Amino acid sequence: MLRELIAAGHEVRAFEPEANWSLAHLLEDHGASGLDAFRRAYPDLASIPYASGDPIEPMVEGADLVIVHEWNEPALVARLGRLRARGARFLLLFHDTHHRAVSAPEEMRSYELDAYDGVLAFGETLSNVYRDWGWRDRVWTWHEAADTRHFHPPAEPQDREGLVWIGNWGDGERTEELERFLFRPARDAGLPLDVHGVRYPDSAKATLRDFGARYRGWAPNAEVPRLFARHLATVHVPRRYYTTILPGIPTIRVFEALACGIPLVSAPWDDSENLFRPGEDYLVAADESAMRRHLVALRDDPALRQSLAAKGLETIRARHTCAHRADELLAIAASLRAQPAEHCA
Repeated sequence: MLRELIAAGHEVRAFEPEANWSLAHLLEDHGASGLDAFRRAYPDLASIPYASGDPIEPMVEGADLVIVHEWNEPALVARLGRLRARGARFLLLFHDTHHRAVSAPEEMRSYELDAYDGVLAFGETLSNVYRDWGWRDRVWTWHEAADTRHFHPPAEPQDREGLVWIGNWGDGERTEELERFLFRPARDAGLPLDVHGVRYPDSAKATLRDFGARYRGWAPNAEVPRLFARHLATVHVPRRYYTTILPGIPTIRVFEALACGIPLVSAPWDDSENLFRPGEDYLVAADESAMRRHLVALRDDPALRQSLAAKGLETIRARHTCAHRADELLAIAASLRAQPAEHCA
């Protein structure tokens, strides 16, 4: 998104806390070279570190629009809100891309957002949560999207083999689903499976070995197009919250996979917002046996693989690029500029 805004002529600044959790663990595990893939892929982007006690006024000086992601510390969220309440001229939006509004609502409602101009939510069901909290027409559904400058099919055809799945093990909230919709079907279809991600405890690695899957460790997100280009297909296994109380929200990996032209099969997931064309852009498996049948079909049918790749890429380019989202963001900002201030109670 930042890259698209820069390309459109906007000045962009991104701030992140010093020694933040993600960066600290990356450097601990991989050293400074862990940042190489990002720097190669995004030479025009950099973040500005800040300490928790640093004044925030210089960070937002001259800004027209300030977006605050939900993983920021509540104290910072509150400080920016107070600055806006005292008459700061920038628009201030809160950006929510997680399920905590339903999985930990008391945590999310503790954020001081009264002076914020609006909320950007990454799915309509999440937007409805904020509407119920009083935001009414000051919340916008702003879906994730693919950076098609980086996520695209390979320039030249490559040899492809087996399946790839890229995702973190986390707290095991979808362990059962991974076994039913990925590990067993891949093994039963005779398709080699490569798994990339972090936070895989020894028990998880043992599970992968038991199913014949190969754990490849962490992969920089900038390397994902190269990984997709080497495999026949990938699988989408949504986390439980996105199939139950927050349906209709795909993860970023769906957008990126389709943008890279790799066939995708999804575990049960309701595309309630009609973002894609199930059955054309990707296949949907209602249960484990259906997933196995789909994987066998993809293994044996090059025409099916080609059709899914082409259709999925078509939909991404038509509706779900970061350029589309940049236009949506600028339209939201313009609509707010045209309205009198009305903050959430």
